[in-house]
Amino acid sequence: MSRVGKYPVEVPSGVQVALANGVFTAKGKRGELSIPVSRYVDVKIEGNEVAVAPVGRRSSDNWTMWGTTRALIANVIKGVSVGFTKSLEIQGTGFRAAVQGSNLVMNLGFSHDVVYPVPSDVKITTPRPTSIVVEGNDKQRVGQVALDIRSFRKPEPYKGKGVRYETEVLRRKEGKKK
Repeated sequence: MSRVGKYPVEVPSGVQVALANGVFTAKGKRGELSIPVSRYVDVKIEGNEVAVAPVGRRSSDNWTMWGTTRALIANVIKGVSVGFTKSLEIQGTGFRAAVQGSNLVMNLGFSHDVVYPVPSDVKITTPRPTSIVVEGNDKQRVGQVALDIRSFRKPEPYKGKGVRYETEVLRRKEGKKK
């Protein structure tokens, strides 16, 4: 039984939700997001709560999509009301980043600067030269952009140089012994 799916999603004030033609839509102060609803679940909007239930009984598809759909609906509602943020750190001598126009320019120890065009649906800021903050409404999109930035120079285990998530714990290895 789904432990996530059985709890209803609360809709905060200022957010309007609607379900039409198998598409769940939420509007809030940060914009509008929508997701398709699977045919294996039934979504009901009751007052300021959204409840998700499986259509049939004891089918693996129904029970699998139950919790998944509830989590996606919760992410859409949180995205239009509060938004999502991922923070990245850059470690290494001379490694730095800056936003120049609509590009994120990073010096990551290569012979050239790494230029990453900032997508229109995501906001990237650099509060410090060694810190990058990715913000947006769509949780999946924010995570994907942060992963793309991290993939330019993943942290290596010996000295820890590279781009890492702020909360990432890096397992360090011992270097050469003399």
